[in-house]
Amino acid sequence: MLVKLLKYDIRNILRSVSVFYCIAVVFAVLTRVFFMIEDSLVMNIIAKICSGVTISMMFNIVINNLMGLWRRFRQNFFGDESYVTHTLPVTKSTHYASKFLSALISLFISVAVIGITLFVAYYSKENVDMLKSLLAPVADVYDVSTAGLVTVFLFVLFLEMLNLLQCGYIGTVIGHRMNGGKIGLSVLFSSFVYTASQMVVIVAGLAAGVVDKDIMNLFVTNSAVSIDSIKSIVLISIVAYIVDIIIGYIVSLKLFGKGVNVD
Repeated sequence: MLVKLLKYDIRNILRSVSVFYCIAVVFAVLTRVFFMIEDSLVMNIIAKICSGVTISMMFNIVINNLMGLWRRFRQNFFGDESYVTHTLPVTKSTHYASKFLSALISLFISVAVIGITLFVAYYSKENVDMLKSLLAPVADVYDVSTAGLVTVFLFVLFLEMLNLLQCGYIGTVIGHRMNGGKIGLSVLFSSFVYTASQMVVIVAGLAAGVVDKDIMNLFVTNSAVSIDSIKSIVLISIVAYIVDIIIGYIVSLKLFGKGVNVD
């Protein structure tokens, strides 16, 4: 049953966000084509307009994917569709697992599309050389290529989006336990939960700073810090985000399993 729910959820989410995927990729191609036409002021202006649209579409992919997942979560479990959802012969844990996995898959696809869009629109030898010169010190410390470092950045973006979404799920469940103002309270509680999740990341960094003074310098001084410290704090942040997501899943599943108040 989980597979059927998952297919249904993913199809519904991708249907709403795929238009932004298509627009982003199309304008990425146009950006690349128009920038290839040299010595033309008009083509250069058009290329910059297309580039602006490409960047805005990448932001729209993130925003609309998250909003679509939140909206679907609320409608399925607390809105008009909830009466049908809760009559299905499916456990609450299966329902929630479907929502979490569909979110994970759709957010991964969104991040992948953003990566493809950046590659199509801006990949060139000159841009790669410029990016390498900017990221070479960090890439050398991590012992990865520049492409690998960009992949790490996209992975952190993915974790941040997934954590943000899960905080929204927890806030929605708590908000709908109240008697009135459920949507507003859901947003408020989501903000509180997200702030708490960020505190976990900060506390993890501070805890590491107690052991490593170079890491603590990131928090208490404006002086230059070592690349090794930046490497450590990035790895700590990744681990902290994963812990946030695991804890958030357990908490939200526990709250959801106690029952829901539909509108």
